[in-house]
Amino acid sequence: MINIKADKKYLITGGSGFLGVPLCVELLSRGAAVRVMSRDEGKLIELKQKLPAIEIISGDVSDEFEVRQAMYGVAGVFHLAASKHVGLAEKFVRENIKTNTIGSMHILEQSVKNKIDFVICVSTDKAAQVSGVYGATKMLMERLCHQYEKINPECQYRVVRYGNVLYSTGSVLCKWKELLEHNKTVVMTDPTATRFFWTVDQAIQLIFDCLNTAKDSTPYCPSMKSMRMGDLLDAMVQKYNAGNDHDASVEIIGLQPGENKHERILENGPTSAEAEHFTVEEIKELI
Repeated sequence: MINIKADKKYLITGGSGFLGVPLCVELLSRGAAVRVMSRDEGKLIELKQKLPAIEIISGDVSDEFEVRQAMYGVAGVFHLAASKHVGLAEKFVRENIKTNTIGSMHILEQSVKNKIDFVICVSTDKAAQVSGVYGATKMLMERLCHQYEKINPECQYRVVRYGNVLYSTGSVLCKWKELLEHNKTVVMTDPTATRFFWTVDQAIQLIFDCLNTAKDSTPYCPSMKSMRMGDLLDAMVQKYNAGNDHDASVEIIGLQPGENKHERILENGPTSAEAEHFTVEEIKELI
């Protein structure tokens, strides 16, 4: 078990993002001091205004000096910083590697030099069934954690794997909701494709479940339900297009480079097609 201590400071990389903000709130509620590192200075300032107790630091995990500066004096690291858009990763390979793999390596290297208590890295189901750049970079991050665990037993290394978090940055839910509300054409890859989904509250809880339960750097994975993308769109149409006097316009473009039709949380676990599915009514309640 890894305990969050009220007299210690913890770093959240990518802490101004979708998961980072509620994680800040949770850590502060537990009495911890929080330092947030982010590339987005505007979001950092907004977060500081919202949560005056936090410390903010502008920096990029792909820069070794900036990581060393951010990790000075902290007891643990919540490593959330990532370039996570699957489509962009296929086009901007170098940039994705810089953040997700080299950036993670910088965090892990400083964990040895700074003698901190723990590093917990947020990964993805794309690492379990690699078919593109994003999944490959996250898989390498996981393997790096395993290597550093062997050479630095003084620090506890942990990895959590998620599926998709509802309304996370860049999510199709954000795009579809806006398009449906403005009577514009919704673009979908494949209505029969399936994806694991979770709420942001569940995602934050998983981080602390991992700290409390996981024994090593083996990816810590939840039992997640999945959705057919066609069912997700049906639910969103019913909820956000119901007042319009015509059917929603949908364009099917097929799976894009780097995408799987069905995902896995565990390498040998069930696919998102085989897992329990949310019904359309259940999806409407979630969205």
